[in-house]
Amino acid sequence: MEKQITKRQKDLLSIIYQYIQDSGYPPTFEEMREKLGVSSNQSVVDLLKKLLDGGFIQRQASEARSVAILPRGYKALDQPSLAPFLGATTAGVPAESIEITGQWQQLSKEVERSRDVFILRVRGDSMMNAGINDNDMVLVEHREHFIHKDIVLAEVDHEATIKRFMSVDTPPYLYLKPENPAYENILFKDNVELKGKILGVLNSGTLKPVK
Repeated sequence: MEKQITKRQKDLLSIIYQYIQDSGYPPTFEEMREKLGVSSNQSVVDLLKKLLDGGFIQRQASEARSVAILPRGYKALDQPSLAPFLGATTAGVPAESIEITGQWQQLSKEVERSRDVFILRVRGDSMMNAGINDNDMVLVEHREHFIHKDIVLAEVDHEATIKRFMSVDTPPYLYLKPENPAYENILFKDNVELKGKILGVLNSGTLKPVK
């Protein structure tokens, strides 16, 4: 049977949500303690453990600002999901993805909140025929497994790019395909690693599926 959230647990969950929304970062123990009006960090630790055990949050105990709200937590709060904006990547030739911390964007309630999603801004036009244009914001989900024709975030020689993953029965078997004839396919070698699946293009928090 699923564990139900208590009022005190919900108070802390709401504090975490509001803090991330306002500042871009999860709160520290001290900040949570101050907002809750309790005198010791242990009270916060106990509540966090109950939220963790109930499937409302996930966190790394060794890091102060590591709390992330899970789908069940958003449902308990009846609030839209939040996803971190990590930076810019390219839909052209592979280029370095630039990490930008401290920025989060609210997602509409219609967007399914994955356990591990983030937002990237696209630079370039190599995926324009798939509905991904220069300066678009895309929602990316970390994945370990991919299927033919998934649009993916890939690293090529440690530089990021967005392309369509192709897995076929004839040579070259595996390759990354641009959706713009001005760009060439990228063949799979040891220097290619798939990092995530593009779920769609974000517009005011609403997700538009890619083609």
